[in-house]
Amino acid sequence: MRPHFHKVPVNIQSSFSIRHDIQQCFPTTWHLHPELELHFVVKGEGVHFIGDNINNFSDGEILLLGQNLPHTFRCKEEYFHENCGLQVEAIVLHFLPTCLGKDFLNLPEAYLIPKLLEKSKKGMVITGESKEKLGELMYAALNATNLDRIIILLNIIKILAETEEYTYIASAHAFYKSNESETIRLNNVCAYTLANYRKHITLEEISSISNLSITSFCRYFKLMTKKTYNDFLVEIRVSHACRFLIEDRLPTEVVCFQCGFNNVSNFYRHFKRITNMTPLEYKRKYLENYN
Repeated sequence: MRPHFHKVPVNIQSSFSIRHDIQQCFPTTWHLHPELELHFVVKGEGVHFIGDNINNFSDGEILLLGQNLPHTFRCKEEYFHENCGLQVEAIVLHFLPTCLGKDFLNLPEAYLIPKLLEKSKKGMVITGESKEKLGELMYAALNATNLDRIIILLNIIKILAETEEYTYIASAHAFYKSNESETIRLNNVCAYTLANYRKHITLEEISSISNLSITSFCRYFKLMTKKTYNDFLVEIRVSHACRFLIEDRLPTEVVCFQCGFNNVSNFYRHFKRITNMTPLEYKRKYLENYN
């Protein structure tokens, strides 16, 4: 789907920007920008949409998003309830590849950085010791001044360029560039789906949201997202099912219906197709990794 272009606020006296957000929930606009984004979810849970990927995010996650990689974060439903008492917290760092000078990337010692820029186009989830070191540096960068800021940024880029502790998030170039009216239309479809994924959504219902006929909507959605609407809906349901399984508060059969699947066998089939695991295997793997 076509994301909004987002102008990252930049202080002309700084080579990069970093901010510390504490709010009830993340903004949900699907957007992109030419800056790379290092996103540290200090506290918060929900689903993120990055490129063509739909997955969960949770406390402590650090992601590197490359130039013009479309993304949005949507918190769990509980965060949108009035007076819920919940908050999200994130440290977000933005920098351009040329922020340290146009000749910086041409230095022989910096040969790993162009490779990092290429890898970041798919988005990267940073793990292990690299994640811990990056978290500490991002906290330090919030209050650093003058040359200390540059030194911290160089250390951050060094870790990102050298680490092997990461997994890719999305496919490169996995969205269709369209005009502003199409952007608004797809955002409406996405928002409606996220708000109503638990119930049965017909093609007639969702196509009316986009002011298109069913045939036109199906063709349009496939062109924009490289997937059918049904596949998109199932991925959202499975991502929420993963969250319920991790929380381990409900039996698997209850999770099935909570996430909008109409029968257990259908749920198991879609879950395994998308995750390559059964719900029980997924839960066991999470617990093993957590321990």
